Amino acid sequence: MFKKASSYPQNREPDLLVGLDLGTSKVTVVVAEREAEGDEAQVIGVGQAPSNGIRKGLIVNLDQAVRSVRQAVSDAQNMVGQDLSEVTVAFGGGEVTSIRSKGMVSLGRTPRPVMRLDIERVIDAAQADVVVPTNQSILHTIPVEYSLDGNVGIDDPLGMNAMRLDIEVQSIIVPTATIQNVYNCVNKAGLKVSSLVIKPLVSALGVLTPEDALAGAVVVDMGGGTTGVAVFADGRPKHLALLPVGGDHITNDLGSVLRLPLNKAEELKRSVSLRADFDPEETLNFTHLSREYSISKEDLYEIVRCRLEELTDDLIRPEIKAAKISMLPGGILLTGGVSKTGGIDDFILEKMDLPARVAMPVDANRRPPGRNSQEYSSAAGIIKYILERERDPFRYLDNPTIGKTEQLKSTVSYAPPSEGIPIGQKDKDGPGFNPVDAVKKLFGDLF
Repeated sequence: MFKKASSYPQNREPDLLVGLDLGTSKVTVVVAEREAEGDEAQVIGVGQAPSNGIRKGLIVNLDQAVRSVRQAVSDAQNMVGQDLSEVTVAFGGGEVTSIRSKGMVSLGRTPRPVMRLDIERVIDAAQADVVVPTNQSILHTIPVEYSLDGNVGIDDPLGMNAMRLDIEVQSIIVPTATIQNVYNCVNKAGLKVSSLVIKPLVSALGVLTPEDALAGAVVVDMGGGTTGVAVFADGRPKHLALLPVGGDHITNDLGSVLRLPLNKAEELKRSVSLRADFDPEETLNFTHLSREYSISKEDLYEIVRCRLEELTDDLIRPEIKAAKISMLPGGILLTGGVSKTGGIDDFILEKMDLPARVAMPVDANRRPPGRNSQEYSSAAGIIKYILERERDPFRYLDNPTIGKTEQLKSTVSYAPPSEGIPIGQKDKDGPGFNPVDAVKKLFGDLF
């Protein structure tokens, strides 16, 4: 059912890697260049545009989202001086489920080297018991751990000798409609989707050092509409989750409680610090739309803190526990726009009892100024995701039927026949719509 990543997607310039990050606050396009396959990639351009038509990570207005993608692509093309045609898309939104399952295959009565076919067989065996609802699809299958003859902790079994190969995999399941809408949006913007990736994974790849990923760490990407959680250990993602709460909820809280317009509430949110080192009597006085406001700094602090306490206690903590990792020496790495809140690292340390720090993209010093802060972590991670899939084809596995089916659906036009002309019959201006031919074409393209 699942395929390993191809060495290079067709129809893409061999020296360009392109990622598209569909965020709630902004749409980002990152372009990296390299001399040849296998080389390290250097980011040469980052385009962006305000994200319209996307709410809580979900596309809610297709036309507006398409325009945002086109603007971000145009910005990137102007920066790199080349047309872009194919992208790897990171998205987040809707219900995301992470399910673990195990599989085992026998290699024979005597030890022999593990072959690629054996790894494919054991992955299929692990997925045999995964039940997927009819309105959802498996987006990723990620090997969590291999074992050979009962010896756990095998990083790459290929070529190693054994009589039995076991695996534990993590299946990332998302609503099929969410996938369809992402494909429709990107295709209508004039781009081909090379592959899809869930945002918590690329956010983690964008900020984690190899040492942190190996030792054990949690990446919390606090965006505008959602918060991603990725737990890594032994160099691999052990658990991924997408939570439907982000910075926009804090803005809405401030606007509702203080009766402020959302644009002013957003401005105030960016000025709040979680370090309670202010005078309780201190106030902010300002005029907005001819109205005078006097707001206590303590009130601002409490509103922001209450929402973040809910996020950490009720949502983030259970997801970390679900990973079942006893030790996380790397602590919690905070990224995304909300991580710019003053004192948020100390706040997370207090609430989670784990070391916490704000994390920038690992290649921040090699990215364009102004587009290298923590809001761009997921965009940075897309390039790393592409490179890791090339180096290890079994590290992150895609469902190939998703790409073929959804890309085809977004381009097939079902025009009704002319009025008064029976279905399948030609009129004087040309052929009418023949459903039999359409079905033949669909299956021909798929297979």
